Amino acid sequence: MHKIAVIGTGYVGLVGGAGLADFGNRVVCVDRIEEKISQLERGEIPFYEPGLSEIVERNVREGRLSFTTDFARAVAENNVILCAGGTPEGERGQVDLSQVDSVARDVGVHMTGYRVIVQKSTVPVGTARRLRRIVEENQAEPIEFDVVSNPEFLREGSAVEDFMRPDRVVVGADSERAMEVMRGIYAPLYLNRTPIVETAPESAELIKYASNAFLATKISFINEIANVCENVGADVQVVSYAMGLDRRIGPKFLHAGAGYGGSCFPKDTKALVHIAEEAGAAARIVSAAVGVNQEQKERMVAKVTKAVGGDASGKTVGLLGLAFKPNTDDMRYAASIVLAEGLSARGASIRAFDPVAMDNARELMPFIDYVADAYAVAEGADALVIVTEWNEFRQLDFDRLKKLMRTPVVIDCRNVYDPEDLKRHGFSYIGVGRGVR
Repeated sequence: MHKIAVIGTGYVGLVGGAGLADFGNRVVCVDRIEEKISQLERGEIPFYEPGLSEIVERNVREGRLSFTTDFARAVAENNVILCAGGTPEGERGQVDLSQVDSVARDVGVHMTGYRVIVQKSTVPVGTARRLRRIVEENQAEPIEFDVVSNPEFLREGSAVEDFMRPDRVVVGADSERAMEVMRGIYAPLYLNRTPIVETAPESAELIKYASNAFLATKISFINEIANVCENVGADVQVVSYAMGLDRRIGPKFLHAGAGYGGSCFPKDTKALVHIAEEAGAAARIVSAAVGVNQEQKERMVAKVTKAVGGDASGKTVGLLGLAFKPNTDDMRYAASIVLAEGLSARGASIRAFDPVAMDNARELMPFIDYVADAYAVAEGADALVIVTEWNEFRQLDFDRLKKLMRTPVVIDCRNVYDPEDLKRHGFSYIGVGRGVR
């Protein structure tokens, strides 16, 4: 059993801390914000993530997981310091490492013996070397330590499952001593024969960016194909299905829609472009994927405007779903933001419902009329837009919706529905890339 201090109780820190505790380690999650720690001690999870409250509750009850604001004590009493601070996007797409640097300085000040400092957040290549330098500069006297890059690969909405049963674990370390500690931390995964990639810190740091950029590029690619389908009369659903049958390509991330969002893909693609430029290389494909993604969201605004007659002024548009994907309340880079702001700027009134994201959405878009359910969204609407493919939107009563709407128009930005089924119910249906003649 290892004693681990997780610095930061955000998405990565809390999921990772609870998961490591479930592996049998003794974990303390540290945050400087007293209210956040008090909230966690009351058993309240500060964000929506299926299954997280149960794993937190279990490990707190069994004494393996605790919370504190005492940074100095946490660093002094634990042999592994896992850094899960925020790495937001800077003005030019670069990663803002101010929180990471601050943690490194404080670790240097408070460490009392050999420590393994594990960087869990997504950071640029070279950050492990940077952290080593900062820690050394802030030590009162030389104390041995190692820095490890251990990037997370958590999908919002399935993060607990991803942590407990991952596709792979990546560990980047320069010393066998540190690598042995990491093997102990992840012992249950080694026993389950989970693929563990042991490599140098630089490779570990780049693996996360390369993985996310590839998936983001796949999404942008199929969205471009969807736009071609609309113009030539093909159906992207059939095209992507046939493409995915090729095992070299695979079916995942070939779903045309309104573009990607969230905390990872938008930030990490821009960061990789910046990292490549700094290294004297060009990430042209990734850069193009970033541009295509933004254009795709703007195309949805044009698609809705056209669907309501070419002029959105005075029209009421209902949005079903606001979060960037189902099973999360995360609004970062959500397509709903571009849609709502774009349509509002064209004079439309926006009404919306999301099962869990409306509190976060209100802070970003106070001009929206937030209502209780999908049917309240539809009442008097000139168009209904499917923005987030929550399961509850797949089984709506279309006859009831039609009676409530001023004009029975559905713009399906996630291709959730069968076009023929909606047409039988008397709706005008517009999907993405479904230009069948």
